Amino acid sequence: MSKPQAMTAVVEKFMFERNGWVPNNPRLPVLVYPQAMPVQDSDPAAVFEKVFSANGWPPQWRYGIYSYHHYHAEAHEVLGIACGKARLMLGGPDGHVLEVSSGDVLLLPAGTGHCNLESSEDFLVVGAYPPGQHADVCRESPTRAQLASIETLPFPDQDPVQGSQGAVQRYWAVQR
Repeated sequence: MSKPQAMTAVVEKFMFERNGWVPNNPRLPVLVYPQAMPVQDSDPAAVFEKVFSANGWPPQWRYGIYSYHHYHAEAHEVLGIACGKARLMLGGPDGHVLEVSSGDVLLLPAGTGHCNLESSEDFLVVGAYPPGQHADVCRESPTRAQLASIETLPFPDQDPVQGSQGAVQRYWAVQR
């Protein structure tokens, strides 16, 4: 059986400074992989789950994205858009609006604010985290301990979409 592959190597990156109570990540950019996955299958979420798993990011859930601003201090998060489309806000209130659709993937470093502004009824996301990390949902200014976690949280050697030679190595590993 062959290892599942992403469709494209195109990656967009965004850096966000602290935004009020949302810390964002001071050293790691958000990575966006437009149309990274094929979505022709009858179960498109399974395609994301297979690729994320094969690259060391075990999938944890299938759902949407919360409609309130939040961030995670204890996990980096990869979001695979399996179905539908949405307008998301990254970076906290009055942040960057990003339109996503099925096939897109977002890699959010710990601390990155995100919120679903509006989405289609069929909007479905697959969420995954590096082993041992979990998505604490933070909606207030971070404590010193949370800021320390965001700054030092390790990440896997493999990119969740592109594997061992992916964008994580180009844009995140240089920050180790």
